[in-house]
Amino acid sequence: MVVGLLLGRFVPGIAGALDAAKVAGVSLPIALGLLVMMYPVLAKVRYGETGAVLRDRRLMVTSLLLNWLAAPALMFVLAWVFLPDLPEYRTGLIIVGLARCIAMVMIWNDLACGDREAAAVLVFVNSVFQVLAFGALGWFYLQWLPEQLGLATTSAEFSFWVITVSVLVFLGIPLLAGFLTRVICERVGGRDWYEDRFLPRLGPWALYGLLFTITLLFALQGDEITSNPWDVARIALPLLVYFLVVFAAGMVVGRLVGLGYARTTTLAFTAAGNNFELAIAVAIGTFGVTSGQALAGVVGPLIEVPVLVALVYAALWARRRCFPDQRTSAGSPPGTGTAQS
Repeated sequence: MVVGLLLGRFVPGIAGALDAAKVAGVSLPIALGLLVMMYPVLAKVRYGETGAVLRDRRLMVTSLLLNWLAAPALMFVLAWVFLPDLPEYRTGLIIVGLARCIAMVMIWNDLACGDREAAAVLVFVNSVFQVLAFGALGWFYLQWLPEQLGLATTSAEFSFWVITVSVLVFLGIPLLAGFLTRVICERVGGRDWYEDRFLPRLGPWALYGLLFTITLLFALQGDEITSNPWDVARIALPLLVYFLVVFAAGMVVGRLVGLGYARTTTLAFTAAGNNFELAIAVAIGTFGVTSGQALAGVVGPLIEVPVLVALVYAALWARRRCFPDQRTSAGSPPGTGTAQS
């Protein structure tokens, strides 16, 4: 993050060079970094075990409620409480709250030893809802609800095509690649060879992709962020509250309904994470590249990255304190056979 900010601030033309070519509204180098980041994680998923996740009604219902009712509503409230005098930033935050995470959440979940199969299923479900519900929820939170409450409204029409392409590129491509890799390699070398020898070599590329993506993301927006420190601080505060509250709610709810550590962690991270790539693309496409809405989306990962890394440690701490009987499972609840942490 620091390297990226410094590059964006002091290297002339780097933002223009990075943004010269785009994929699904996102800078091509950043898009490649996201794909490299996602592919190893999705190659680890045991797709034959995802049916058990779909049959877990407690997980599916709580995830849908947190992701599509509680989280957007909380962001709406925080945006109005913290930014009542800044309508552009407020609108940008509300858009961020509607964009459920489909990329980096896989990394946070993996680092916290969450359930990989559950993460893949929940990300897929969120992607479907994102395509179907994003526009309707945008109208609800930017026009209908503010009007009912006597607040200022914002007129915005979101591109269904932009949302669909974002989901297909940043989830569809690595998901297909990960699925085919597992199927082909297991047929050729067997599951033991695939998980004990192939995946350990492939795994580090997820973190390489993450670090590469973060560096370029902040290089692309480094000048804008460092030029508006007070605005960044105003936007950052509600985001910080949002991440902490939603993650804590996910952990508490998962513990109360008896999901176990791995799926509770997956529930919390999939609810707390946001698809800033989509939020930025939608804000730029709707309001313009220099808009306050776009800046609010850009500030998102500035706060998300350090906070969710810290929450990885918080989750691992909670595993020792609140789930003492499930400390041996790295990627799934006990008995599913995922590799040890």
